[in-house]
Amino acid sequence: MDAAEHSTLTKRQIYDAWWPLAASWLLMGAEMSLVSAAIARLADSTFHLAAFSGIVFPVSLLIEAPIIMMLAASTALSVDREAFRRLKRFASVAGLGLSLVHALVAFTPLYDVLVVPLLEPPVGAIEPGRLGLQLMTPWSWAIADRRFHQGLLIRFGRSKAVGVGTFVRLLVTVSLLAGGIVHGGIPGIAVAASSLSLGVLAEMASARLFSRSVIRGRLAQAPVGEALTLSKFLPFFLPLALTPLLNLLVQPIGSASIARMTMPLENLAAWAPVTGLIFMARSMGIAFNEVVVSLAGRTGARQILGPFAFWVAIGLTSILALISLTPLSALWFEVVTGLDPDLVELARLAVPLGIILPAATVYQSLHTGYLVNAHKTRAVPESVALFLLVTTGCLVLGVNYGEMPGVQTALLSVTAGALVQNLWLWRSQRRLHS
Repeated sequence: MDAAEHSTLTKRQIYDAWWPLAASWLLMGAEMSLVSAAIARLADSTFHLAAFSGIVFPVSLLIEAPIIMMLAASTALSVDREAFRRLKRFASVAGLGLSLVHALVAFTPLYDVLVVPLLEPPVGAIEPGRLGLQLMTPWSWAIADRRFHQGLLIRFGRSKAVGVGTFVRLLVTVSLLAGGIVHGGIPGIAVAASSLSLGVLAEMASARLFSRSVIRGRLAQAPVGEALTLSKFLPFFLPLALTPLLNLLVQPIGSASIARMTMPLENLAAWAPVTGLIFMARSMGIAFNEVVVSLAGRTGARQILGPFAFWVAIGLTSILALISLTPLSALWFEVVTGLDPDLVELARLAVPLGIILPAATVYQSLHTGYLVNAHKTRAVPESVALFLLVTTGCLVLGVNYGEMPGVQTALLSVTAGALVQNLWLWRSQRRLHS
């Protein structure tokens, strides 16, 4: 990129690269909790929460999964204007194609013959789930486009612009959620899905706007590198694309498992608020991945990135422990989220089972970042396949033999899978310098 790449990395440089992305991810984490809080304050909240966490969100995430790592790809490969142009074309085609798949699932009988039998949602959640998916149709295309442009911004040191874009997204989403609550007559799932869709479209527009100065300036001035051909790009990107696809399969598998355990409606309704809180704690650790991707090649990077990751992991896990193991959890689920009393107890008992997930997320980002920076991406989907295998195995045991509530079983399963995934990534990235 420039001479800075050859200088010794400092803690200050890591912090400056990380905190805008961490703030951005934290805002996105808060978004999920705010959506749950809005649904909980509208009519038929239990059915609509179950539809959101059991159908709309997991299916939407699964469809968009192949394009999620466009951020890492753009960060690593947008080295000159020609590479940027080719990556942009790929992101546009892939995003539109995935949105078409989403539309087919949401607007055709595929919903009835595929989604409903596989997930087995409570009857009262089926039609709200259909409406929510329909309103989320632009999601995949908007995600592909904004993550591509955000990768460019990170590549050229404009991480703060990513945080600003996420603030714009949250502002739009919160405004629409508040409007829905004030109106009171719009179905909760419609308020949630339309707010999320319009929010991410606003963030996409923001990322495009901030990217203009980079495209006309530093990108245009960057020396032309080796041509980015499809034969070079696909071996790099396909393992990355497979990674979130395998990872996010856990979402519908988890929902389908909870639906097959005791008290499925109540546990599905509690699942979204619980995962929303845990995702907030994990979010800033997720942001560390792009930091490692962009900085791991610097002199002395490993000696300083590792300790930085350790303290971030300790801090995030401590925050979640403070909330989940004290009366703050009741305050969160009763007052902030607004759950019915019977759901509050389910949620409170479940959250402590995911306490180590924030730390696991930080180290997953660290190890994955090393591998992506070195263009050794094969171990990444391998680790996620192990995560999926372990998590699914635990869920199957829970469905067939367990007596714990579904939301607790799901969290324990995810935690077990995350630990195995981290061990595989740690083992793989050590080979880079062995």
